[in-house]
Amino acid sequence: MIDVQHLSKSFTVRRREAGLKNAAAAFFSPHRETVHALNDVSFHINSGEMVGYIGPNGAGKSTTIKIMTGVLTPDSGQCSIDGRTPWKQRKAHVSQIGVVFGQRSQLWWDLPVGDSFRLIRDIYRVPESEYIKNVRELSEMLSLEEILKTPARQLSLGQRMRCEIAASLLHSPKVLFLDEPTIGLDAASKLAVREFIRSLNRSRGTTILLTTHDMQDIEALTQRIILIGDGRILLDGPLQQLKDSLSPVRTVTVLGREKQSGADIHLPEGVTLRSRQGEGTVRLTLAADTRLAPVPALIEALSRQIELFDLSVDQASMDEVVLSLYRRYQI
Repeated sequence: MIDVQHLSKSFTVRRREAGLKNAAAAFFSPHRETVHALNDVSFHINSGEMVGYIGPNGAGKSTTIKIMTGVLTPDSGQCSIDGRTPWKQRKAHVSQIGVVFGQRSQLWWDLPVGDSFRLIRDIYRVPESEYIKNVRELSEMLSLEEILKTPARQLSLGQRMRCEIAASLLHSPKVLFLDEPTIGLDAASKLAVREFIRSLNRSRGTTILLTTHDMQDIEALTQRIILIGDGRILLDGPLQQLKDSLSPVRTVTVLGREKQSGADIHLPEGVTLRSRQGEGTVRLTLAADTRLAPVPALIEALSRQIELFDLSVDQASMDEVVLSLYRRYQI
């Protein structure tokens, strides 16, 4: 579906120090630098896949998306999306993709949302029957029925983002690019948007590339991530495998009754006791290195000594995992 091979893109920027004298000097003798936004970027995304595209600010994420949507032309390399080259077949390409930028709007500010939808329908030349069907389905899934007659400027941020997502899907695109789709949303709105994106992927098989700094979005929606830094692809692989490799230590909390009151708890290699509360009925907090002590083996060892009432296993948060990645690659 999406095949990116050896993309490179550079920009020339003007730089100067602050101050009137420096401004005058830069006017007559400007200092220019070349910024390499992308440097030999390659990856492949299958049809129907949801992928998280992550990296720090300035890593090259937005430049990649602008090339894939046909806004920018790369200096070198190839990009094929469903058999099309975005910057060479722009009209045919944009009719098959949807794009949502969290900080930019495609709705007309003073028009009711329904009127904006009709203008978008005319732009994409969506058949009336398909348009009516899509508006009905999207309104139900995103709870838009009550706000279609409201001007965009009067919507809350959460309402507007739901409308932005619906607007990007009115023409039934096969590929959806999401750039910070939940930025600034409250918890309820975030959950609603995430659930809709999952439902869209399941029901329509839409291919989704998600760019965000909210790692909860990545964890909730994707099973694969691509990490970019300084214009280069640094990592591409399954999310769970990455979490297991970077944070193998789990925090295990156990509640149960000792089978032999007051006896020491014997723990397998790789497991350490962080805290113990109570006698008879005890609450244990353990740190388990799953490379040495897999969780099933730990549970079996504990069940021989404790009548288990409750047990929970917690892994490092996605934010901590990504921070470890940034440190590893020094980005």
